[in-house]
Amino acid sequence: MKRLHLFELEDQAWFPSVIRDLATDYLQFMQTRFRFDRALTPLVRRALEQGHAIRIVDLCSGGSGPLLLMVKDLAAAGVPIHATLTDLYPNAPAFDQIAAASGGLIDYEPLPVDARHVPLHLRGLRTIFNGFHHLRPADARAVVHAAADARQPIAIVEVSERSLRTLPVLLTPLVVWLATPFMRPFRWRRLFWTYILPLVPLTCLWDGIVSQLRAYTPDELREMCRGSAPMTWEAGQIPFAGGRGRVTYLVGFPP
Repeated sequence: MKRLHLFELEDQAWFPSVIRDLATDYLQFMQTRFRFDRALTPLVRRALEQGHAIRIVDLCSGGSGPLLLMVKDLAAAGVPIHATLTDLYPNAPAFDQIAAASGGLIDYEPLPVDARHVPLHLRGLRTIFNGFHHLRPADARAVVHAAADARQPIAIVEVSERSLRTLPVLLTPLVVWLATPFMRPFRWRRLFWTYILPLVPLTCLWDGIVSQLRAYTPDELREMCRGSAPMTWEAGQIPFAGGRGRVTYLVGFPP
């Protein structure tokens, strides 16, 4: 079906930061629980090696997604690695928690970072995990071409997909209600905004549906790369969760 760029609540500057942060906490919990990182680590390792990078600059980090487990896996495999979390709306409490849990492998940029205009001091493999669908085509293309212009490798990964296989997203409120008691650290406000005033599950439901409608196909990702500074581009899909889902990716590195 045609891509629809409807609005996501978490993208809006007026949206309450407490709800945004709790929603990204939920996404972080689910990605960690289902070990999303295991499907991505080989792809990211190859991008690091081919891009001659030892640092990951994670853009649109949200709650950090699969990055913590991925970086630990890479370090355990003997890959020299360090990562920096960034976001246009930095979730400082989540970033602090992830940095502390990483044992020095991860730090974060406290100031807002626009993925279209990454500061010069943030050099390394640029990654976007489940955040690329937030960008309109012109902005998405700008992110890709900015990496090429800066001669920096980039890896974009999306679990969202414009496909009937994503219909279980309609069950999101139920999953949020079931998952919340197991999320750490414990916070009273998490219970309040999940069960008393259920803005977190409703936000996750709306944004989850819109994420699927906004997702880019591999062909659309390849088309974005046309006319960029010289880069080697690859786009495709990887099965995960026992083949029940597919990860769409775009990887680019200087030749």
